[in-house]
Amino acid sequence: MAQAPRGTLRIYLGAAPGVGKTYAMLSEAHRRQERGTDVVVGHVEHYGRPRTEALLHGLELVPRRGGEMDTDAVLARAPRVAVVDELAHTNAPGSRNGKRWQDVDRLLEAGIDVISTVNIQHLESLGDVVESITGLRQRETVPDEVVRRADQIELVDMSPQALRRRMAHGNIYRPDKVDAALSNYFRPGNLTALRELALLWTADRVDEYLQRYRAEHSISSTWRARERIVVGLTGGPEGRTLVRRAARVAAKGSGSEILAVHIARPDGLAAASHAELAAQRGLVEDLGGTYHHVIGDDVPAALLDFARGVNASQIVLGSSRRKSWHYVFGPGVGATVARDSGPDLDVHIVTHDEVATGRGLPVGRGARLGRLRTVTGWLVALPAPLLLTFVLSETPLDVGFTNTVLLFLAFTVTAALAGGLLPALVSATVSSALLNYFFTDPRHTWSVTDPHNVVSIAVYLLVAVSVASVVDLAARRTQQAARLRAESEILSVLAGSVLRGDDSLEGMLDRVRETFSMEAAALLERQEDHGPWACAAAVGAPRGGGALLRPEDGEVDMPVGDRRMLVLSGRALPAEDRRVLAAFAAQAVGVLDRQRLVGQAEQARELAEGNRIRTALLAAVSHDLRTPLAAIKAAVTSLRSDDVAWSEEDEADLLEAIEQGADRLDHLVGNLLDMSRLQTGTLTPLIRSIDLDEVVPRALGGVPESSVDLDVPETLPVVAADPGLLERAVANVVENAVKYSPAGTRVLVAASALRERVEVRVTDRGPGVPDSAKDRIFEPFQRHGDAPRGAGVGLGLAVARGFAEAMGGTLHAEDTPGGGMTMVLTLRAGEAAPHPRADLPAHVTT
Repeated sequence: MAQAPRGTLRIYLGAAPGVGKTYAMLSEAHRRQERGTDVVVGHVEHYGRPRTEALLHGLELVPRRGGEMDTDAVLARAPRVAVVDELAHTNAPGSRNGKRWQDVDRLLEAGIDVISTVNIQHLESLGDVVESITGLRQRETVPDEVVRRADQIELVDMSPQALRRRMAHGNIYRPDKVDAALSNYFRPGNLTALRELALLWTADRVDEYLQRYRAEHSISSTWRARERIVVGLTGGPEGRTLVRRAARVAAKGSGSEILAVHIARPDGLAAASHAELAAQRGLVEDLGGTYHHVIGDDVPAALLDFARGVNASQIVLGSSRRKSWHYVFGPGVGATVARDSGPDLDVHIVTHDEVATGRGLPVGRGARLGRLRTVTGWLVALPAPLLLTFVLSETPLDVGFTNTVLLFLAFTVTAALAGGLLPALVSATVSSALLNYFFTDPRHTWSVTDPHNVVSIAVYLLVAVSVASVVDLAARRTQQAARLRAESEILSVLAGSVLRGDDSLEGMLDRVRETFSMEAAALLERQEDHGPWACAAAVGAPRGGGALLRPEDGEVDMPVGDRRMLVLSGRALPAEDRRVLAAFAAQAVGVLDRQRLVGQAEQARELAEGNRIRTALLAAVSHDLRTPLAAIKAAVTSLRSDDVAWSEEDEADLLEAIEQGADRLDHLVGNLLDMSRLQTGTLTPLIRSIDLDEVVPRALGGVPESSVDLDVPETLPVVAADPGLLERAVANVVENAVKYSPAGTRVLVAASALRERVEVRVTDRGPGVPDSAKDRIFEPFQRHGDAPRGAGVGLGLAVARGFAEAMGGTLHAEDTPGGGMTMVLTLRAGEAAPHPRADLPAHVTT
């Protein structure tokens, strides 16, 4: 009996719960049933969502077994399509399979088509990424390969804002779980990041399916699903122009990609500027593109193969740098690519400043072969041919003229390998003369009568010179390449460390000292062109003791401008090392200037902030502080007046006004003093592990009890904070929320744990704050909107954020779904206090 073909798997992929995966799955089940397909529901979770539950009506449900899908019952029923929700679900203990995707695999093996759902956070390869975003580790996962093998993957997408609105309306979770969900997993940042993961993963699968389809059907032409622009780089100076032009072309279309490629010949003789290629690679990556290095004998063919392999739609090349007469050897890369590209690839030839300037190889320093090799080369070039002549002339050994020529040629090549081109040329000249005089007829004369010997000697001389030139060039190029590679690696590491800000000035000088094997290094500077030198920074000590205080104190000095000098002590450096040393000197000066600019900018910022604080303080004192003083003064004056007989009720009202004014003054002055401590840096928090349920309730003493709902679970971990600062921070935030909440609404103060953090969220239903003003409300003396004068000097939130940051936490504002604002105070989780020993009393009195 033939086995039934494997069923097909269709998966609805979502970024988060509630985007509509199950709804879409059930809708597809109804569509198939209406077309006459036999459909059953193996397992669906509707979580009490009315619209999802309604879609189950009219579909045949296979009864569950022990709360899980009864896979055997579905197999016995043998439908055409089975609907199975939550592919990553872990089955209950005792089930035949540990995971639901394994049950689904059994259905597929039986030839049953399956429609299922999964969220992006349940993919096994993304577990670490999802945990870093949400702070939660997904215990239920499904191998990526299971989802990749699906015949269809459909992304169910929804914007974070729409999903949060759906959550706030109660369409996903029960009302008692909405606030906690919105405050934790369903935060806008989390949902945006998860959505991006889902979109990128799906896009990669689409590319994978497209490449597989093209390969299976032997399709080599380009399909313009989206713009992919290939930039051909030669390592020449025009490369940056080409990359920027490609970026401008890519910016005109959404989703366009830039792929820069350098084609290198396998023989390695076609040289390119590695430094220029490195710079161009950095530019490509900065612009969001990718860099590729490809080996190919035929540059145009390799470039076209690469472009078609990545399904590119456009190629960007530069106008040729070859001279006009070079075109006699061929049309050039650009013309060849344009000719062979066909109708599916657009080729852009971009003009630049280097057109027709020539394609000379990068100039490197002359190779130093060393004294030993040079001496060896000359010994082989001169004594060896003479010795060989003596041996062949004075012994009866007859090897023949052809072999004699080859022996002399061997010494010439050896001279080239050892000593370079000049010894080889001398060897070739001497050898040809010896061949003519001792081994060609007539012997011992400089004339040659046999034309064959003339040709042999001429060919020998030509071959010897050619081989010697090639061998010498290869040897020198090898040494130059090794030297330049070492230099490029040093400069690359140097530039990277400077750009990242990894090295201080002392660290930079220490790197110079180690690179050149020196004993000491110092950066000197002077205020005037001919003034005395001063040491900006130094590392190490010269061999004879002392310090590098002048350029004369070291063996090597490298000026940087007229007033800066890098001085090294230890040994003299060869001339070819000074290029790298100049780069180090320039970078060291740059680090010094940057450090000073950072310090000056910080001083200027502190001065400007101090001036702004003083100006705002004067404005606050002139109005906000005088307002409660005026109320107190008026009440006291009224009480002291002898013209009016105040009743006890009136006196109580006046005394209450005095008390309220004094409380307002105390609160304002307290915030001013706190702000002053923050600005002057005299605030020193005493961090220890404390429980939130001990501190937060005390912070609510300044607001009416009926205006706040408190939800701080006792199971929360302790936080690392200063109790006094934390109480003041929470009090200021809560008072601000109560102040702006509409009458009759309550402020929610809730706390929750998220990985190594604990969050206190203060949620109000007030007018809220636009995104553009969310940072400004935390600045001193700032009040948003039409806050009434006399309602405070605008320091409450500034003090709260300052206290939070002093304790190593953060305070920021978010929109409350449905209207309002939520202040999120994030604190570091502390270490739990050790349990008291059973053999010691709980309290000790001394």
